[in-house]
Amino acid sequence: RSAMDHQPKFFENLSGTGKAIGVLTSGGDAQGMNAAVRAVVRMGIYVKAKVYFVYEGYQGMVDGGDNIVEVSWESVSSILQVGGTVIGSARCKSFRTREGRLQAAYNLVQRGITNLCVIGGDGSLTGANLFREEWSGLLEELAQEGKIDADAVKKYAYLNIVGMVGSIDNDFCGTDMTIGTDSALHRIIEVVDAIMTTAQSHQRTFVLEVMGRHCGYLALVSALACGADWVFIPEYPPEEGWEDTMCVKLSENRARKKRLNIIIVAEGAIDCHNKPITSEKVKDLVVQRLGFDTRVTILGHVQRGGTPSAFDRILASRMGVEAVLALLEATPATPACVVSLSGNQAVRLPLMECVQMTQEVQKAMDEGRFLEAVRLRGRSFENNLNTYKLLSHRKPDAELPKTNFNVAVLNVGAPAAGMNAAVRAAVRVGITEGHKMFAVIDGFEGFARGKIKEISWGDVGGWTGQGGSILGTKRTLPAKYLEKIAEQMRTNNINALMVIGGFEAYLGLLELSAAREKHDEFCVPMVMVPATVSNNVPGSDFSIGADTALNTITDTCDRIKQSASGTKRRVFIIETMGGYCGYLANMGALAAGADAAYIFEEQFDIRELQANVEHLTEKMKTSIQRGLVLRNENCNENYTTDFIYQLYSEEGKGVFDCRKNVLGHMQQGGAPSPFDRNFGTKISAKAMQWISKTLKETYRKGKVFANTDDSVCLLGMRRRNLVFQPVAELKTETDFVHRIPKEQWWLKLRPLMKILAKYKTSYDVSDSGQLEHVAMLPKEA
Repeated sequence: RSAMDHQPKFFENLSGTGKAIGVLTSGGDAQGMNAAVRAVVRMGIYVKAKVYFVYEGYQGMVDGGDNIVEVSWESVSSILQVGGTVIGSARCKSFRTREGRLQAAYNLVQRGITNLCVIGGDGSLTGANLFREEWSGLLEELAQEGKIDADAVKKYAYLNIVGMVGSIDNDFCGTDMTIGTDSALHRIIEVVDAIMTTAQSHQRTFVLEVMGRHCGYLALVSALACGADWVFIPEYPPEEGWEDTMCVKLSENRARKKRLNIIIVAEGAIDCHNKPITSEKVKDLVVQRLGFDTRVTILGHVQRGGTPSAFDRILASRMGVEAVLALLEATPATPACVVSLSGNQAVRLPLMECVQMTQEVQKAMDEGRFLEAVRLRGRSFENNLNTYKLLSHRKPDAELPKTNFNVAVLNVGAPAAGMNAAVRAAVRVGITEGHKMFAVIDGFEGFARGKIKEISWGDVGGWTGQGGSILGTKRTLPAKYLEKIAEQMRTNNINALMVIGGFEAYLGLLELSAAREKHDEFCVPMVMVPATVSNNVPGSDFSIGADTALNTITDTCDRIKQSASGTKRRVFIIETMGGYCGYLANMGALAAGADAAYIFEEQFDIRELQANVEHLTEKMKTSIQRGLVLRNENCNENYTTDFIYQLYSEEGKGVFDCRKNVLGHMQQGGAPSPFDRNFGTKISAKAMQWISKTLKETYRKGKVFANTDDSVCLLGMRRRNLVFQPVAELKTETDFVHRIPKEQWWLKLRPLMKILAKYKTSYDVSDSGQLEHVAMLPKEA
């Protein structure tokens, strides 16, 4: 929806006065649950509702007493970075009985709680829905027993329920990502990266077993993110005779000088006769048939542990706030809903529709309708599976089509983690489509100097986990080398260009398309894939590398916060990268639980700085005795990091002391996060398929000639979809002076950070609040 056609709806009009909200975590724990609990508590208190912790899940609700406690703002301080759930979770038998639910209803009514926020898996949410349906009956029964009076039955007649899905398996239909999934992937990838180094040394084969009894998401995505040789998942069992196929594949890889093999097995993996495939079985097979030195590693509960990733903290905080809004807006007529994320958008879905669809998947698997199961899992699961199939198995040369097209890939701008995963995907998809792939070393500058070579399938093996840019990258723009680049394109007969990079890549493509009038060589399809830590490329909500940088910032902030746990009353000023784009500062602040974030996009003056200092002075009087302030490197030319540090130091004299920290280039380095590896892989594979399609369309009379605007595109993530946009059309959306898009989606999340840091602010909630239905994909999709 455009900004014109809806009047902003602000939640100031939604008051929680007189309402009581209970929050509980149930079922298996997941990293990020605490962030969700924190957001529910703070948003609840912010709208003047009472908020209660229900300890130990449904068990605590049944037991009552000290298990249901009213909480304050400070109760949820410094839990954001803690894994698991601080309010405890338990499997509860008694809640499954009517007596148990009767007791639970009594305990809630005693405290006037008629709004429940449940964070858990599908079992917990189904239980909550049943409780809601029985509620009025339970109250009447309590009144008959004389435990509550008739007034209470009237006053508390309805129970509202909002669910958030916390499950590392990502097995819940209707949500792209459940809370905890991204963190579990972080744990798996850390282990795989560590195992790869030892496997390299010994030429070993490793079989890794990951969690996922009924859902292969973790196995599939981690296989995609580490370029595993083979993956076993419940939704997509291998065909008959897979044993032979797999062994041939492994020995071929060894013959190609690949020193290690990685096989990933989901714990629920099955063959097409619904018989389990265990990691031991796979290991024995490899040892017996190939005699390879093979080891099994079962990751187990490691995957549930550790600190939540930046993505999970932001996801859970957004969901928590959305859940409170949903409870305030709920009426007896609205069905119980779950808040979830679709693409980049918070949505509300009817709880039972999601649960039914989730159960449909299991049913399809039990009945051997595996294609149906994959389809029901949703779009993103299907994309992951297709991309994995595309990239992991190399067809023999005889089976490959021959197009006689040459496609060049280059990196432009500053290095960003995940660039190499994108290059790997581009090269492999290009080869599969029948093109000859060329790698350009050192960006446009290297291109002009003729640093260009053919690159093969095997050359990019093992690239997904490497940080930085293996091809080498430069910020130089092509304008001053046009003649030489054109000459190189002619010499090497390059028919298409794929540029992976940041704002310079975007400017570079604009320059090349402008040079088409003079140089026919540039009349070829060109596509750009956004990769920069700053996330400042127009036309895309996300860019490759930003998630890794965000995790680095979050980890560092956690450590810095911890360093103050002994010294009382300290405020840290932390400077982040991003050019003029405040994405890293703003999202870092949200993920690290900062008190303020200064960014260029939202001008601030001395009055605001003063208000922030006063706010921190007030905060120091409570039990929370440390503060965190993030500042984007270019947010203001006069209010520098030093200035803000000195101002805070002076104003805080006698109340708190100050330290400053400039994070610098560590934000560009490091191994790419699972999100960046996957996003890079998927977006780059899609870009390559676009190149193939456009080459076919523009091939006339024995040569490629493309000179329309739509043959120079940027592939970006927009809300829920990956979209190709001509770079010429993006000009109007760009602020070229400050190198940022004119409109940025994440600015809408800015009030969220302020609310969670206890500032009064207005928050436009017009984007939320519509209950959608679970989209069933068309049969053939």
